[in-house]
Amino acid sequence: MASTGKIRIGISGWTYPPWRKQFYPEGLAQRLELTYASTQFASIEINGTFYGLQKPDSFARWRDETPDGFVFSVKASRYITHTRRLREIETPLANFLASGLLRLGPKLGPILWQFPPSLAFDAELFETFMALLPHDTDEAVALARRHDSRMDGRAWLDPDGSRPVRHAIEIRHESFRDPAFIELLRRYKVALVCADTVKWPRLMDVTADFVYCRLHGSKELYISGYDEEALDRWATRIRAWAEGAEPGDAERVKPAATPRKSGRDVFIYFDNDVKVRAPENAARLAEKLELEWDHPAP
Repeated sequence: MASTGKIRIGISGWTYPPWRKQFYPEGLAQRLELTYASTQFASIEINGTFYGLQKPDSFARWRDETPDGFVFSVKASRYITHTRRLREIETPLANFLASGLLRLGPKLGPILWQFPPSLAFDAELFETFMALLPHDTDEAVALARRHDSRMDGRAWLDPDGSRPVRHAIEIRHESFRDPAFIELLRRYKVALVCADTVKWPRLMDVTADFVYCRLHGSKELYISGYDEEALDRWATRIRAWAEGAEPGDAERVKPAATPRKSGRDVFIYFDNDVKVRAPENAARLAEKLELEWDHPAP
């Protein structure tokens, strides 16, 4: 029987005013919200990195404000995915990697590359992009050293050890229902994000040694919650992935991957934050999977 991978259930971001006095305890200072959220969930997506380059001190603070064993995923710069649309991105990619995410140390989880709905699949463009991606911190530092002058004096190029670097791609255009895209992901060991949404393709092709899901809302984007029946279905899928198999109801472009004896790590993030559904749904799903994450504040 396959060993089981690590399952992490979390939320996308943590700074939402409607969450105060509902998810966050009344009177909790805003500066303590990440610390509180990280005692409730084993992982959180960092969203601020999508909108602009952060500073190394911010990553160090986030690392220090969360307990041991906690993991962040980092949403990659939209300048690369949305503005440049993967064209002439060597320097922007170097700048992003130099901005400080490696300062998260062992708390650095997958890097999330989210693409806009208007970007269609281009095999040559995406292969060039995937070939650039570093798969360990040594490769990341080597690429980060090619940053431009904007990063002089604020780059972080000194990770505390050599570790793997994982990547996950979230697509939002129907043209990615293409076997050639799945083959590229598998060749470069990049995960295809399973995005649960009514607007974009929801594909469950397994393409890496881990699975990454973003639950955006079962009926209404970013708003609607998940009822007990829906959460039960997700729990069944997650167990299959963690055991190295695949769900029986998986919608795929290509046939199922060969089952793994070592299982797969699974990252699940709830992004239905508008109505304060995400923390509630994430906590309930973790209960169904009997996951334990009871960590005191650091």
